[in-house]
Amino acid sequence: MIVEVGHFAVGLAFAVCVLLSVLPMVGAARGNERLMALGGNLSVAQFVLLLGGYLALTYAFVTDDFSVAYVASNSNSLLPTQYKISALWGAHEGSFLLWTLIMGAWVMAVALRSGDLERAFAARTLSILGFIQLGFLAFLLFLSNPFERALPLVPVDGADLNPLLQDFGLIVHPPLLYMGYVGFSVAFAFAISALLSGRMDATWARASRPWTNLAWAFLTAGIALGSWWAYYELGWGGWWFWDPVENASFMPWLAGTALIHSLSVSEKRGAFRSWTLLLAIAAFSLSLLGAFIVRSGILTSVHAFAVDPERGVYILAWLGVSVGGALTLYGMRAHTIAARIRYDWLSRETFLLVNNLLLVVSLAVVFYGTLYPVAYEALTGGEKTSVGPPFFNFAFVPLMLILALFLGAAPFVRWKKTQASSLVSKLWPIALAAVALGVILPLVLLSELSIGVVLAISLGLWIVLSHSLDLWRRRRSLTASYWGMWVAHIGFAISMVGIGVTSGFSIEKDVRMVAGQTLTVADRQILFNGVSEVSGPNYVAQRGSFVITEGSNDYALYPEKRRYLARGSVMTEAAIEPGLMRDLYLSLGEPLAGDSWAVRVHIKPLVRWVWLGALLMALGGGWALLDRRYKRLRVRSSAAATA
Repeated sequence: MIVEVGHFAVGLAFAVCVLLSVLPMVGAARGNERLMALGGNLSVAQFVLLLGGYLALTYAFVTDDFSVAYVASNSNSLLPTQYKISALWGAHEGSFLLWTLIMGAWVMAVALRSGDLERAFAARTLSILGFIQLGFLAFLLFLSNPFERALPLVPVDGADLNPLLQDFGLIVHPPLLYMGYVGFSVAFAFAISALLSGRMDATWARASRPWTNLAWAFLTAGIALGSWWAYYELGWGGWWFWDPVENASFMPWLAGTALIHSLSVSEKRGAFRSWTLLLAIAAFSLSLLGAFIVRSGILTSVHAFAVDPERGVYILAWLGVSVGGALTLYGMRAHTIAARIRYDWLSRETFLLVNNLLLVVSLAVVFYGTLYPVAYEALTGGEKTSVGPPFFNFAFVPLMLILALFLGAAPFVRWKKTQASSLVSKLWPIALAAVALGVILPLVLLSELSIGVVLAISLGLWIVLSHSLDLWRRRRSLTASYWGMWVAHIGFAISMVGIGVTSGFSIEKDVRMVAGQTLTVADRQILFNGVSEVSGPNYVAQRGSFVITEGSNDYALYPEKRRYLARGSVMTEAAIEPGLMRDLYLSLGEPLAGDSWAVRVHIKPLVRWVWLGALLMALGGGWALLDRRYKRLRVRSSAAATA
């Protein structure tokens, strides 16, 4: 009965979103204050109803109600409680219920924080968000219903959650990722509302900026956690493989990064309005494209949720309606968007323009590499091809290095115009120090040298040194917005150094070992003591026992080969000795002849810096929200804006 109540609540949320998508918009068009005021109440109502539906399905998981088909397919009575709760978003239908709940939370948050917005602007924004939510709920109720009963054939026990998802990383990763994906709908709604009103001034950009920063911060944290999960859970020792689903989250991140920088120019200088609007549309559109890739089965990935073409067609159609409508409106308003703002070729505006161009070209590279196999298969009548890491590394990495070069110089470039001689005099000592340290540090710490690592370290230090000097120069007038920018840029530099060093200097060995054998890898002694049988709550495992001697320190690692009881799935559980300067990574492969085992050994220098830098970027995006400028976000009338 509780499940049916939850289903009914979601149906009511659909009806509320019909009203939300229509009434405030009509009120804004007619100047009807009562209709416009309904937007807030309807926004809260749809969230409360969706929360009720979500809690009802969670109750079904926790109580092992296998009469619900979705619960029976994705849970099991032996599953630990924390994974029963997260199993709700472990497959397609439940994950989309979480998606709509998070979307409902964003809509409600905008409604509750819209008191300082002009009433008509806020009403239009809420109606646009209601319309987007309406499309999501239609997809949930009619094509992806997680509340359906399995009657009359109720199984005795469930099929279990995919063992890959029985992990802390997958408890946290999807909600954070969805917060980012769905959060870009707010920037999209603000952009469409601005286009409808014809008011595309600096105050609109200021109103949109904190929401965009928050969505970007969540998406950054979600991507970082997904990378970390892939590193330790999949057993292959990698942290990024340019997988289609990885790319699906990376593309809106690139668009969102460009959008944040474009918004700063639109707010402070009134320039880049066209950029800002198009990037707001692109960030949300690419989030929808990500949902299509993950849920349509058009591309194969370990991360994908579903392989149902019918669902994919709906998402593709919804993408066409949303993007097509937005771009049509943009085209109709194009003549009112342009701003005549003068700036010199050597100015902060130019640097931010280059930043946007590099990010958009990088986005185009990822887009092409991700969807080319689909286009090739369609054009050749079924022949398959793939685009792997070599293409992405060749085309994408140089663009990021150029971006880092501009990023290091940016703190010393002024708005409107900068004197070239003054800029050079400030930057050449920093450049010299960064290059010198980029050569010396690998030699001293790692006794190795490579062009890629020297570039990564030099450019990382170039950013850190220039930003640190700028921080000292501005130390008496630091704002939360500046701190957010500073922390995010330092995080980018740290990630870049981590990526460069771990890619260039990692040691990877696949060996055959028998009990009692010792392996020497990079001055580390690895003793294999054999394999024993252990049991978990819903699995049995063969656990390897290794003792590592590293200098004067000894420690043990216990990688496992698990077999899950319900599905019979066999999974590799790596054992990792983490460290700020390096990780030692062991995973147990297959048993071989003569009581020997395949063992994978990785030494990953600075790999933790990849995720540390990403988390600092996310922290920077959130920190910027504390800026006092965003406490009052009034969108002025066109007359006031003109004045």
